[in-house]
Amino acid sequence: MESRHTILSENKAYWTGRASGYSEVNQLELTTGQRQKWSDCLHDEIRQHFPDRAPESIRILEVGTGPGFFAVLLCEQGYHVTAIDLTPAMLREAKKNAGEKADSIHFIEMNAEALTFEDASFDVVVSRNLTWNLPRPDKAYAEWARVLKPGGLLLNFDANWYAYLFDEDARAAYDRDRANSAEQGVWDQNVGENFDVMEDIARRVPLSSMQRPAWDLTQLYSLGLHVQADEQAWLRVWSEEEKLNFSLLLLSFFYQPVHLFLQVFQ
Repeated sequence: MESRHTILSENKAYWTGRASGYSEVNQLELTTGQRQKWSDCLHDEIRQHFPDRAPESIRILEVGTGPGFFAVLLCEQGYHVTAIDLTPAMLREAKKNAGEKADSIHFIEMNAEALTFEDASFDVVVSRNLTWNLPRPDKAYAEWARVLKPGGLLLNFDANWYAYLFDEDARAAYDRDRANSAEQGVWDQNVGENFDVMEDIARRVPLSSMQRPAWDLTQLYSLGLHVQADEQAWLRVWSEEEKLNFSLLLLSFFYQPVHLFLQVFQ
């Protein structure tokens, strides 16, 4: 079996090269309607879970912050935010994108599968577009659950981004996406430099070939979590361009929300 450290190293190298370009995607989100859509989505979920608590009393960990989009939004809302990423280049972009908020966000280089925080350190753990990319997502989920406080909230937004490498129906949908994007003159987020490198990595990480969210639900249940998976949440937050890029969304999912049983960490 291929070492997870090999894949982590390749991931780090790939996302180091993608940091600047991926940051441009986040910068676009910060200057369009996506900013408010995602901000409302996050704040609504957290406020619903903690109706009697002020944002400044809530400690949030963002896992895989990338260029910092979620970290910026959550900091703006007044939450106490710690944001981690495996790639220093991404963290540099995140600090630039945070601007004057950068000093209010605790940015740390860290592996999502091996957190160095103490047990029950955070009220909320949030992540976007990360889990699919991990060599040991089971270890990551166990770590995220470990650092959650009793009664905490996990929000994971992810999808079967590379299911088309293993599933014929997903491949047909993926090919339609590419054709539709070209016909509509929409920037295609699945075409670009070194995209073949990411596909090679995606073939070797476990979740690309798994049935999701079934795998995730099973894994989270095994950790003692009460889970809900909302496969339509993308309708709340995605732009029209994203919808054209990813009609593969018939296979996508978002977690919304994942509640921790109070007794799990007592």
